[in-house]
Amino acid sequence: MNKFTRRAFLSTGIIAGTGLVIGVSIRPGNRAQGLQELMAGEDETLVHAYIKIGADNVVTAIIPHSEMGQGIQTSLAQMVADELDADWDLVRAEEAPALDEYANYAVGKGFLIPGAKFPDIIVPSVDGALMQIADVLNVQVTGGSGSIRFTGELGSRIAGAATRQLLVQAAAQEWQVPESEIETEKSHLIHRASSRKEPYAAFAVAASALTPSYTPQLKRQDQFKIMGQQVQRFDIPAKVDGTAQFALDVRLPGMLYATVTRSPVFGGSLIATKDEAARAISGVIDVYELPPMESNDMIGAFAAGESVAVLAEGYWPAIQGLKALDIEWDTRGNETVTSDKIFAQFDADISAAQNRETDSLFGDADDVFSTAANIISADYRVPFLAHTCMEPLNATAEVKDGRCEIWIGCQNPLGFRQAVANALGIDAENVTLHNQFMGGGFGRKARPDYAIQAALIAQRAGRPVQLIWSREEDVRQDFYRPAVQSRFRAALDNDGNPIAWENTYVDKHEPIEAPLIPYAIAAQNIGHVASPTHVPFGAWRSVDHSQHGFFTESFIDEIAVAAGKDPYAYRVGLLSNHPRHIAVLEKVAEQAQWGRPLAEGRGRGISVQESFGTVVAQVVEVTIIDGNMSVDRVVAVIDAGFAISPDGITAQVESAIIYGLTAALHGEITIENGAVAQSNFHDYEAVRMDTAPKIETHIINSGHAIGGAGEPGTPGIAPALANAVFDATGIRVRNLPLNQFNLRFGVEDAGVVG
Repeated sequence: MNKFTRRAFLSTGIIAGTGLVIGVSIRPGNRAQGLQELMAGEDETLVHAYIKIGADNVVTAIIPHSEMGQGIQTSLAQMVADELDADWDLVRAEEAPALDEYANYAVGKGFLIPGAKFPDIIVPSVDGALMQIADVLNVQVTGGSGSIRFTGELGSRIAGAATRQLLVQAAAQEWQVPESEIETEKSHLIHRASSRKEPYAAFAVAASALTPSYTPQLKRQDQFKIMGQQVQRFDIPAKVDGTAQFALDVRLPGMLYATVTRSPVFGGSLIATKDEAARAISGVIDVYELPPMESNDMIGAFAAGESVAVLAEGYWPAIQGLKALDIEWDTRGNETVTSDKIFAQFDADISAAQNRETDSLFGDADDVFSTAANIISADYRVPFLAHTCMEPLNATAEVKDGRCEIWIGCQNPLGFRQAVANALGIDAENVTLHNQFMGGGFGRKARPDYAIQAALIAQRAGRPVQLIWSREEDVRQDFYRPAVQSRFRAALDNDGNPIAWENTYVDKHEPIEAPLIPYAIAAQNIGHVASPTHVPFGAWRSVDHSQHGFFTESFIDEIAVAAGKDPYAYRVGLLSNHPRHIAVLEKVAEQAQWGRPLAEGRGRGISVQESFGTVVAQVVEVTIIDGNMSVDRVVAVIDAGFAISPDGITAQVESAIIYGLTAALHGEITIENGAVAQSNFHDYEAVRMDTAPKIETHIINSGHAIGGAGEPGTPGIAPALANAVFDATGIRVRNLPLNQFNLRFGVEDAGVVG
């Protein structure tokens, strides 16, 4: 079967609950037995596919997720260790290799059949089928805020609890006592009646021969000892003392360096390369023309055109050689495209509303609008955004004897392994991928184009090659967060309450619920129209929530102001069916002292957003004097169900706020003559330490299902900021970034849309 036929067969069978899948022999059994030689080092035993125990009683949690600064390998190890009753001082974490056996079935389970409950008897078959799906789709993804809520809840905790059961079972057999009489505590097995106490290591080998349960008894929250506690992250010490290895740190004997460029106009193809001047530069070894590439995995399909690479003895001669190239590109008619034309296209397509597709429709909004006396309307826009990870794209590859070895920082090692294999024309089993720490990912490092380029260059060179993208290439050849325009109408009754909500926007991506609203408005009509551009798009932190969060939370603020109501109280009044939203709003209003008077020139704005199973409310305070704005303070309240690592969640919220604030204040990729106009941090700015606001984060453990933490802090910062600007100035900001506006003047002079 090809991948998608097999995927459809398995996933359809599972979701339908048919006897067809249940009858198939796909129970995974004890997967550790087949991985023992590969995964266990000297004096170690792989007891469970995701847990090994050393002779020194050290427990190592094997984590199928990339570490890109979010601390996930530590948090998932906490979940393993707590269910295992392990001694945290003896717990370590190790990233799972890019092997089929470590395809992340728990992420697939979370995305494909969220919240599904199955009888215990068929859970092993369901999980076995999902393991096959994950294998076929090369799923080893870190993204979508799914690591804790899916892998942790559906994988790591189960692995820990199942391993504990195996150890108890092995001890009971050895001691000839009932399993119910054996206790576990701090990596020891205890039988109090006979005064026996042995370390887990004493029974690791025996336990590894048993079959783990896929439905073990999990702890209640009041039983947690490690989850919910702050622990030392595994990755921090090495990052502080400089011993942490990122992909850029890789050095191999005889290694060469390369850098690349693609057509500045997206979709352009290569006509000719004149490389004489480049080859004359000292240190330049060769110039390669690389073919177009494409890949298709769980992240989605992508395509990229031809590129030109310069191979050299060092990065400096490589980049100088690249600058010396004379390349002729066929731009395929896209050389006249500009940002203004793109937004004019969006406006025309929304106005025409041809082939409009509906996201949410209830009540009769058209009828309400036809008789309403008070109608508020507005258009909002956001630009394309780049990812600009602090560590530029890079990879080191060696290709010889029909095999490829690659060192890289990426968000989907299995998917990258397959993409590289396809590009080289070899089997995936002949590609070994070593994933390293990442200096940021944000969705960009889920696309394997840079891995493919490194492998193709190394294959041609016949020596190890480290490919490094320049920052300029990184900014100009991204897979961008899409630019979007969104049009709104709202009808208010005589008391200022919204009775109809209409929204049409361009280009729907993921997740599907992003444009929906939690507010109790009786008539709603939300939909979208297609308006494609030639600009490549990809996942960006919080994906479509980052655009729609700005749109919907800004427009609800407009409605509140038009109704003459306090924006905080107005929201609370419309959220009677959403107590979690009310709780975070009440908490953020309390912590931010919402009703406290502010001095002239100061303003305060609020937002509330649900994304990735998590609810976040934010209040932003700004000062605007003579048109110059400073963002002074951000108060955030997050309800992710339960904070596995409170300090980790706090760090993630802070990071998400800075990332979103950077976009709101400065982020704008503009298209001129079909190409990106920006090139580096001088014209694609970021919030820096001296301009960063004070951030206060408060956590609510509501007991709801665990949600994500890496992305939910981003969507609400832009609307809270824009609402604060309105509070301070009376200027309603409807398009971003804010740095394009002169906040000293009125609405028209400020360039505000609408």
